Amino acid sequence: MSAKIKLACRNVWKLYGANAETLLKANPSPSADEIRNANTVGAVRAANIEIEEGEIFVIMGLSGSGKSTLVRCLSRLIEPTSGEVLFDGVDLLKADGKALIDIRRHKMGMVFQHFALLPHLTVLQNVMFPLTIQAAPEAEAEARAREVVELVGLKGREGNYPRQLSGGQQQRVGIARSLVTEPDLWFLDEPFSALDPLIRREMQDEFLRLQGRLHKTIVFITHDFEEAVRLADRIAIMKDGEVIQVATPEKLVMNPATDYVAEFTKHIPRSKVLSLAGLMTPGAVGEGAPLLHSAKVADVAERIIASDAPLSVQDDAGQIIGAVDRMAVAKVLFGEGSTP
Repeated sequence: MSAKIKLACRNVWKLYGANAETLLKANPSPSADEIRNANTVGAVRAANIEIEEGEIFVIMGLSGSGKSTLVRCLSRLIEPTSGEVLFDGVDLLKADGKALIDIRRHKMGMVFQHFALLPHLTVLQNVMFPLTIQAAPEAEAEARAREVVELVGLKGREGNYPRQLSGGQQQRVGIARSLVTEPDLWFLDEPFSALDPLIRREMQDEFLRLQGRLHKTIVFITHDFEEAVRLADRIAIMKDGEVIQVATPEKLVMNPATDYVAEFTKHIPRSKVLSLAGLMTPGAVGEGAPLLHSAKVADVAERIIASDAPLSVQDDAGQIIGAVDRMAVAKVLFGEGSTP
């Protein structure tokens, strides 16, 4: 059974300039030159994506690629010039102001690069703030806020003010605040890019731990491909306002659709993205405790290389579907090739 599509955009355009709507009415698919000649700027051009329920969908690209603008169109923080944005099958662009506010308050959570905490409120009060706006009973709001503060690892810090917290702790507060309303859809716009590298890695671990428990539908923006590979189920790469390719991290690295995508991914070690499913010999039989087909080569390479015999590979149901040997792993690790 195919996964449910939680959020989708159909032919979404965002042009800036006085002639934007006129241009698209006269020409629904203008070229880059036609956009420039009309004195408009094409921030998002003919974007089409589908985001499945429960997946981490990463949108990435260099500065100016349109990734943040697209996400703001998806949440309707800015108005697309044309197109459709479907949330649970309902076109958000047709929702009135009251309905949109209700969706944002109850079904969407947002975390941004700059934490935007209220400096005069404590950790607990900052986390409670969305529920306060919803006029939730104070006791209920406080109990829920305490739950998510503990969930993000800040129990004992409820009475601290933002100035008393490290950058990583402040971002945890931002994450807790976005989760307190139990949103169906979670937008994160470069949430860890302002953090030091070690704290950033720690927050990525925390993020994956939370997703393992909560199973949210997540739209995550980053310009860091290594971060995208580590977090994403699928990645959309953007350039000049266009979505160039949407694929799993493994497919992006192994089968880039354009030279631009290939350039974007060329410095990523194949062992970090290639799974055993793409490396094994299907139908072969190995020895020892089986390895999971979705395991990344880098995570299991040491065990495979240490084994004299091929090791079995199993699917999620525990069925043996193939085997992998040290030679196949060595080719990936030492650059002789990407596949056996």
